[in-house]
Amino acid sequence: MSAGAEGARGAARGTGRGAGAAGPGTGAPHHGHTTPVHSTWEPRPAARWEDAFLAGNGHHGALVFGDPDDDRVVVTHHSLVRPSRDEHREPPRLAAALPTVQDRLLSGDLTAAEDFTDGRPLQWVRAFHPAFQVRLRREPGPAHGYRRRVDFATGETTAVCGDRTSRVFVSRADDVIVQHVTAPHLTLGLCLDHRLPGAPDTLAVGHGAVLTADGALLSLRARYPGSDLGFTGITLAVVTGGTTTIAPPGVRVTGATGVLLLTRVRRHTGDLDVRAESRALRDLLTDRPYDDLLDRHLALHRTAYERVDLDLAADPAERALPGSELLARPRSAALLERLFAAGRYHLLSSGGLCPPRLSGLWTGDWDTAWSGAFTNDANLNLQTAAAAATALPEVTEALAALVHRQLPHWRDNARAIFGARGVVAPAHSDGESGHTYHFSRAYPLHLWTAGADWLLKPLVDHDETRGTRDPRTAVALDEVAQFYEDFLTRTDADGHLVVVPSYSPENRPANASWGAINAAMDLSAARHALLTAADYHPGPGADRRRALAARLPPHRVNADGALAEWAHPGLDDSYDHRHLSHLYGVWPLDEINPYDTPDLAAAAHRALALRGAENDSAHGHLHHALIAARLRDAARVAHALGQVLDGDFFHASLMSAHYPKRDVYNADAAHTLPAVLVEALVQSTPHRLVLLPALPAAYPAGRLRGVRTRFGAGLDLAWGPDGATAVLRPSRTTRVELRTSSGARPLDLVAGEDRVLTLGAR
Repeated sequence: MSAGAEGARGAARGTGRGAGAAGPGTGAPHHGHTTPVHSTWEPRPAARWEDAFLAGNGHHGALVFGDPDDDRVVVTHHSLVRPSRDEHREPPRLAAALPTVQDRLLSGDLTAAEDFTDGRPLQWVRAFHPAFQVRLRREPGPAHGYRRRVDFATGETTAVCGDRTSRVFVSRADDVIVQHVTAPHLTLGLCLDHRLPGAPDTLAVGHGAVLTADGALLSLRARYPGSDLGFTGITLAVVTGGTTTIAPPGVRVTGATGVLLLTRVRRHTGDLDVRAESRALRDLLTDRPYDDLLDRHLALHRTAYERVDLDLAADPAERALPGSELLARPRSAALLERLFAAGRYHLLSSGGLCPPRLSGLWTGDWDTAWSGAFTNDANLNLQTAAAAATALPEVTEALAALVHRQLPHWRDNARAIFGARGVVAPAHSDGESGHTYHFSRAYPLHLWTAGADWLLKPLVDHDETRGTRDPRTAVALDEVAQFYEDFLTRTDADGHLVVVPSYSPENRPANASWGAINAAMDLSAARHALLTAADYHPGPGADRRRALAARLPPHRVNADGALAEWAHPGLDDSYDHRHLSHLYGVWPLDEINPYDTPDLAAAAHRALALRGAENDSAHGHLHHALIAARLRDAARVAHALGQVLDGDFFHASLMSAHYPKRDVYNADAAHTLPAVLVEALVQSTPHRLVLLPALPAAYPAGRLRGVRTRFGAGLDLAWGPDGATAVLRPSRTTRVELRTSSGARPLDLVAGEDRVLTLGAR
């Protein structure tokens, strides 16, 4: 792209639509775009829970099947994890043995870390599970005119069949699942049904059904085997017209015109006060309860969702297709538009009490793959990658809440395993415990020390976008730096500090065991943590931390010309692996880039080219794409996206799978894809803006509206064959470097004044 004339500064914000989609008066090129579709639909009910449409408020989740004859809504909640024995759920106490293991590794015994364990078996974190399904059954009736839909902007799912309509959303304002079923003559059975796949036979379940003045109150009490811990679901059913009678385990409604259901689930020990929960639900009722509840929800959900959108100038006819048909057209721009919209919708819907799990906020099976955990050595980090740039601080806050709840456990990890102050994050968490206990010989995740830096990186990015620093993030960064001050005590012959033991998730050197020395990720994370903490905490301590970072060794380039996964000499790379941990310095960090470190960027690019896909995990392909975008390789971004789009990774719900052919329900691809598309179009640091660094050739025209930059400006971008226009809306006065394909130049921004950039044809 050649640099063209730059437009004059625009007037201060506040006119028209303010948020400012590029349009008349901005100098934006026009390409006949129409509004992208912010919903998806299907012409038939979901037959599998994986295809059920999703709703959530970051606490409660709902999987909506939309079957008019057996209307099922599976209820989930972030807090629902199966209890288990506490044996082996503390970090191993290995600190006393650490010096010996370090001595052995540094002397050349590259199997020494295999003995750095207390001999425990592999222990998975506690498994996430569904609660129950709200079930409405009726005699099969005419099925003409069926359509189910989920509206991303409202979070509302609808299923229409003839004269029967069912609407469901999960309120962000009132933390309740709301369902409203209407028809001229409704006769149906209503119950709460715990019988979902994998539910333990020994789960102790009790049902309650009580008639009320306006309908019924249903409850389901479940207690886990061998535990006083359990959960209770409560549904208040408000019935309009007809009669309601007890029909164990629920009620039967005859001749009604409407049924409004309000549902919550609570995890607890002992007994729950069902009356108090019922009163809380009744307090939500108004003269028009569904509409009022929806309005309160929309004030939060719609506002968040509509901050950003992507238009790829797709064919309007393809935009009108149901999701399942669109998925059969993997090269369709309409598909990518819809997956971008659905990805942000699902990410927003799963972030609240916690950030998204491996399965987001949803599962219809008690045997959730990999425990439905928070997996911190790639998956959670990839899933939250879009939060700052696509203006979802709700997700960032959910991640921050998880981090700050778990800091006491992270301190335990640092003391028990490494004998150090500060914090070490686990590779896996159930959302309750932050202790490191999931590890084995083949996956010595207790050796991994880079996790806290990676988990805090999105919080730092968020601080940069808004221009203020969260004091909680400052505290956490200080504790990460404290750990490195205590842990980095060994040096090599050149006087460089040595990270030992060191682990590169989830790979091993081709000629050594898993626990090794100077993994590239560990070096990048230690440097970044120390320098970032110094930036947040200026003063004498900051100088000490910068000096410590400067003593870390440089990255190594191997005989293949690639950035080595282990900087320690003599450790050979294992290329065919789904993780790209060694390129952490490229993404998500800015340590290695084509502008400041071109030689290292070339070595990183070579490492990326040599990397195999191993088992075709979706997260591996999209991680590859994120790194390729940072390295300005549009063809490689397109190829990695193609691997996912061609691989049948998406269910009709537009939630994704971990493997091709929709194998293993998993949110990695769904939540990460928006970040890939943004990185291909816009990249920013506190001091740099890069426009159209890696745009795939298949999308020659489009618009991206509302993204946030790390130097405090909102940005709209429009591009086409004749050039591109960017509209910047800075919230603070600063100077950044503008990078396009034609080179670099300084760009001055003034708080409150729009800046319009017009770029020539590529």
